[in-house]
Amino acid sequence: MAQMTIAEALREGIREEMRRDPAVFCLGEDIGVSGGFGGAFTVTLGLSDEFGHERILDTPISEIGIAGVAIGAAMTGMRPIADVQYGDFLFCMMDQLANQAAKMCYMSGGTVKVPMVMRAPVGSTRRGAQHAQSLEAFFTHIPGLKVLAPSTAYDAKGLLKSAVRDDNPVLIFEHKLLYGSKGGRSEKGALSPVGEVPEEEYLVPIGKGIVRREGKDVTIVGKLLTVYRALGAAERLAEQGIEAEVIDPRTLVPLDRELILQSVRKTGRLVVVEEDNRTHGWGAEIAAMAAEEAFFYLDAPIKRVSAPDTPPPFAPVMEEFYLPGEEDVVQAVLSLF
Repeated sequence: MAQMTIAEALREGIREEMRRDPAVFCLGEDIGVSGGFGGAFTVTLGLSDEFGHERILDTPISEIGIAGVAIGAAMTGMRPIADVQYGDFLFCMMDQLANQAAKMCYMSGGTVKVPMVMRAPVGSTRRGAQHAQSLEAFFTHIPGLKVLAPSTAYDAKGLLKSAVRDDNPVLIFEHKLLYGSKGGRSEKGALSPVGEVPEEEYLVPIGKGIVRREGKDVTIVGKLLTVYRALGAAERLAEQGIEAEVIDPRTLVPLDRELILQSVRKTGRLVVVEEDNRTHGWGAEIAAMAAEEAFFYLDAPIKRVSAPDTPPPFAPVMEEFYLPGEEDVVQAVLSLF
């Protein structure tokens, strides 16, 4: 086993896939600049030294161009890994992702495939309303896209490698406070979760969630950073005699529905935690699924913990107020008892 941050694990996953398959290449803004950071969050640092600039392509500041090149290359048999500096800029690509990449296989009767990976940092990190959004719910709503949300180094590498080998367009959302990047690109307030990553070949299957903490009294479902908020809350709840089970879906589309439902049927209570704003959010979909398929097992109403329906604020004190934290999760769980 090697000890890696999520940024290092992603980099190693990209390196292994590029060595394995010459059709794999990376493109994005500032990902291969000599003496640069290796993209906005160091994930591609040093890869251009090994693979050259023909396979680590620095693009202009044009998200439309990045998406067009990636989708077109994928349709011709290449396997691009595209880097979006901030997930917010996915909106610039929306037509290409939603109307081209997601629908091409369907419209062609399966004769055209789009095996591309789009990596996107998300989450509020004191950058204001246009660089801090959590956009996962937008893309889970689009048929034809697979959506991944790794919260550990092990999952980040294993899911990325699975995504590269998948014949469908895959979006990987990565929380900025989980990269664990070092040096000039370290994030204030980052958790920097360092984890064990096997040195030998491995894959994490797309569509399989994981139980991060077992419990019998309440199910807490989180993704990305909120997995850690849920785990912290679970530790505090245990001091009060409440054993919370924490579920990390890892893959949002396809979703491991049965893992969540099994837990809810066992505990009888459900709290869903997300950093995104509340209305029509991902948490609402999880709540609806539980209400439809596990209603008679529920002993209390389903609770959602989320950000309010406003853009992410820039001021640190307001961002702290805006983001759901451990205390919010604790209070939501206690209200069910």
